[in-house]
Amino acid sequence: MLKVASTNIRFDNPADKPNDWSGRKELLTSLINNFSPDIIGTQEGREPQLKDLESLLPSHKLIDLNREWIDERMYPCIYINPKTIDVIDSGDIWLSETPYSAGSKSFESAFPRLCTWIQARIIETGKDIFYVNTHLDHVLGETRKQQIQVLINEIKKKNTLDLPVVLTGDFNESPSESVREVIEKNWGELYDPWQFLKREEETSFHKFDGKNIDGSRIDWILVDKCFQVSSIQIVKDHEGEIYPSDHYPVFASFTY
Repeated sequence: MLKVASTNIRFDNPADKPNDWSGRKELLTSLINNFSPDIIGTQEGREPQLKDLESLLPSHKLIDLNREWIDERMYPCIYINPKTIDVIDSGDIWLSETPYSAGSKSFESAFPRLCTWIQARIIETGKDIFYVNTHLDHVLGETRKQQIQVLINEIKKKNTLDLPVVLTGDFNESPSESVREVIEKNWGELYDPWQFLKREEETSFHKFDGKNIDGSRIDWILVDKCFQVSSIQIVKDHEGEIYPSDHYPVFASFTY
């Protein structure tokens, strides 16, 4: 069994009170720790917040050995349970025309965007996988199309062993839009477990009010067809007006 969590943790913004980071981080980490994922993909957050998150996840380790942190940048990150996942290699790719220039941006992106990846071994089975986590532009659809194409091109170069891929992220659009079309055209072996199980579409971004009637499922987990989905859910737990983030986490379990 491979358990994967993906969540936009929302950057540390004091104006969000009572849903600022200090007010909600224990709820978020409690949900994650109770699920006990093998791999966690997070989106948003600067280095201090992301290191704080690591301290609240005692079974997990942040993978950042190949990263030179830029103070003002927000990063998608990968956390792994070292008892179940062995990381062989890792890195960052900036979703620009210069993907290995840290902090670079192109395609009229509002901010520099990137993906982070690991080549890893599932210790229980000895099987190797390639896990990718990303966060795309929140403004322009054409920008997101260009960014996902960079991601696909560069990950295919990195994944020299053609290992099965798990892709998570905040894609900032629904699975029925252009990003998913680009993925299907260039990475047809990936499928959406939510759609495979014929789940009703739900909103994953909710603005800290628990609902967003104009929203859509913009937080996805996509996997290689060699993975059979056992379960997937958008986790809507909250404590009164306190939510783990302005996005609901997505938790999924797979057999290889």
